[in-house]
Amino acid sequence: MRRLSRISAFCALAFGLAAPCLAQDPSTTLHALVDEEWDQRLHDDPLLATRVGDRRGIDSLPTMSIEAISTRAAQDAGYLERLAAIDRAALDDTDRVTYDVFRWQLETRAGEAAVGHYRFPLTSDTGFHIQLALMPAWVPLETPADYRAYITRLHAIPEFVEEHIELLRDGIRVGWTLPKVVLEGYDVTIKSHIVDEVEESLFAKPFENFPPGVPEDERAALREAGHKAVLEGAVAGYRAFLKFFNEEYFPKSRTSVGVSQMPDGAAYYDNRVSRFTNIDITAQAVHDIGLEEVARIRGEMDAIIEKVEWEGDFAGFLEFLRTDARFYAETPEELMKEAAYISKRADGALPQLFRHFPRQPYGVEPVPDYLAPKYTAGRYVPAPLESTRGGTYWVNTYDLKTRPLYALEALSLHEAVPGHHFQFALSAELDMPPFRQQLYISAFGEGWGLYSERLGLEVGFYTDPYSDFGRLTYEMWRACRLVVDTGLHALGWSRQKALDYLAANTALSIHEVTTEIDRYISWPGQALSYKIGEIKIRELRAKAESKLGERFDLRAFHDQLLTNGAVPLPVLEAEMNRWIAERAGDVN
Repeated sequence: MRRLSRISAFCALAFGLAAPCLAQDPSTTLHALVDEEWDQRLHDDPLLATRVGDRRGIDSLPTMSIEAISTRAAQDAGYLERLAAIDRAALDDTDRVTYDVFRWQLETRAGEAAVGHYRFPLTSDTGFHIQLALMPAWVPLETPADYRAYITRLHAIPEFVEEHIELLRDGIRVGWTLPKVVLEGYDVTIKSHIVDEVEESLFAKPFENFPPGVPEDERAALREAGHKAVLEGAVAGYRAFLKFFNEEYFPKSRTSVGVSQMPDGAAYYDNRVSRFTNIDITAQAVHDIGLEEVARIRGEMDAIIEKVEWEGDFAGFLEFLRTDARFYAETPEELMKEAAYISKRADGALPQLFRHFPRQPYGVEPVPDYLAPKYTAGRYVPAPLESTRGGTYWVNTYDLKTRPLYALEALSLHEAVPGHHFQFALSAELDMPPFRQQLYISAFGEGWGLYSERLGLEVGFYTDPYSDFGRLTYEMWRACRLVVDTGLHALGWSRQKALDYLAANTALSIHEVTTEIDRYISWPGQALSYKIGEIKIRELRAKAESKLGERFDLRAFHDQLLTNGAVPLPVLEAEMNRWIAERAGDVN
């Protein structure tokens, strides 16, 4: 009642009416509803609030108990009911997109709650504790009050950890755990934060150097209180989690690899397929698309092998790429410099592809040591728009002989520009509700990232045939994901069969093949989003080119594709079809 009263008061203030918002025009009602939900979400998730530059809850962490999760699910059901009462047909084009994206978000969360997705707060290369370790890098610390809030938040970590332990215990209870095979060595992501010397903790970094807003005479006391909070909060919390992981979770983790082998696991995987593809499609249909794409890309790979006059077979060429020293950096610095050089070249090519650009910059940094051994080759880490740092393109420098230079152009275009950084930073500046600015929809986002790799062909990249083979290896990798993810989770594939399939069809290093397959095992369905999303984007571009002919403008097409931020694929298709029709003069 409190929230409804607040909205009614807003309507009365704005329109001189005492009637509730549902009596107002649909657009006003919609925006009040999405603003209310966003406000509630920032209240419920202080870490999200911090990430988006909102200072509410800066001294606290989210409540992650099963009861709190159930409460949030009930709230979502209420929002869905109120959304359904809004006349969508009475909205303008812009608000219809907001309506559809909001509905997708709520329905997705409701589906996840219904299948018990909360029992998996971990994957093989990430988890709640890994995300928590990023907090010191982006928490705002400008004043003594900010530092005191950070200290209070550190003290809240043990309870935050315990709530996640209870979620994992609930998974153990019903037979829903990660497979044991993907958790080998995973404890390094926990014990790296259990330190003997407080200065060694990432959580203590903010106390090394204080900003000008913290007076000199307060720094010693803040540092002492902060170090105490690191030991009693962060270190104690990670110690408790390590004990649970080693003594309970790992010993009781399942021996099967496919989620369909869990109790009611088939329904869970259906939910994951829907979540990450945004479309109504079966696992078998996804598998078949993957097989078709693998065959097509293999033909392009064979053409390059013929071009470089390789005299052996396909397997021999892959072995050559994996072992010849010319394709690998000798030092981490060399790999980082090459990634930075490629990224800067890509910056210069952006005007060929877009008319509108985000203002936020990005940097290139190595994947942190505590993550690197089981982490992917690279990843983009966004930053709040008003942050004092830019976005970050992470490059994995662990085990250099597994990080081929021939794939670095494709990786950089995907993670930095015109891929994820461009997309994230632009979305944060768009004039739309905050929930949409911050929303990430994997089929759209990863589809754009994979499409961005191919854009390199149009702006001067991949001139070396081995680099072009690296591009195709990355596309083949995403096509193989459709095959192996569905194979593992729906068709009864073994881990070894998946490993062999990915190794036989791509020039990924065997180390990366292993970390990737373990990622798919622990994160069902997510790997499907890349190729499914890219296929849809390429279909829409082909349609625009065919329909518009000489009037097709690539930069205008890309600007329009990104103008609504992240949207589900059906919404993207509807909006792009509308744009194409308008450009072609097919609408009245």
